[in-house]
Amino acid sequence: MFDTGNIFEAHSVKEAIELLRSNPGAKLICGGTDVLIQVREGRLAGVDLVSIHQLPELTGVTMEADGTIVIGPATSFTHLAKDPLIKKHLPFLGQAVELVGGPQVRNVGTIGGNVCNGATSADSASTLFALNAKLRIANSRGERVVPIQEFYLGPGKVALGQDDILTAILISREDYEGFGGYYIKYAMRKAMDIATLGCVVLCKVKDKKILEDVRLAFGVAAPTPIRVPAAEAVAKGQVFSEELVEQFGKAALTEVNPRTSWRASREFRLQLVEELSKRALRQAFSNAGGEC
Repeated sequence: MFDTGNIFEAHSVKEAIELLRSNPGAKLICGGTDVLIQVREGRLAGVDLVSIHQLPELTGVTMEADGTIVIGPATSFTHLAKDPLIKKHLPFLGQAVELVGGPQVRNVGTIGGNVCNGATSADSASTLFALNAKLRIANSRGERVVPIQEFYLGPGKVALGQDDILTAILISREDYEGFGGYYIKYAMRKAMDIATLGCVVLCKVKDKKILEDVRLAFGVAAPTPIRVPAAEAVAKGQVFSEELVEQFGKAALTEVNPRTSWRASREFRLQLVEELSKRALRQAFSNAGGEC
């Protein structure tokens, strides 16, 4: 049983913005895999809902003339993982979203909802952090573009106003071209579970041995998804070796701040931070064309 108020079906982004503006407290709904749980649990009991599920302008993946990949926020995880542009240019993002929930959740859940929910455990978020993704947001006053690192304000808190709608996720060519990557999700089960820790490494390899660029991001290692510049600096420009991998894992510990929860203790998550960062670096190096 879902205790909701009015349910509005928007026929355009403009109409959705107006419905949000004229109905204070109303929430957007697309896939509903997060919002409806909150309604059922009573946290959003009686809430008005504005559906953007039927808006084609918010779905799909395209590439602009300058190589920027544009992801519609209403694109389901299933469609995203199977999209030809994602498989060709961002396979590690496809890999990450294929680990969300189970098939039923992935068929209706959307990447925009995953981001806007504000959870540090969101499987897509850490990879989008590593990709320096930007978010295009529209409201009744116009449009703005926000770096994803500035979008997350705290646990479950994001930079969205009452009539704000995420209309696109943007990834610039320089942030994906030539990169190989790998995402690891550690959870208590292999499916239908939230990450105890998520870790992604992207790297660009020169002459099959030199780490020309390295990016490391985590989910559930802090109140929000985070990058770890200290570890990135340790590896960037270095010849790949097992000694470097060990240094990378140690450096990953310097900027994380995981908490103890019923899923895992802080100490266990710190162990995961070190171990998963090393595993992800090895695989990302290989995926980028590196040879040991």
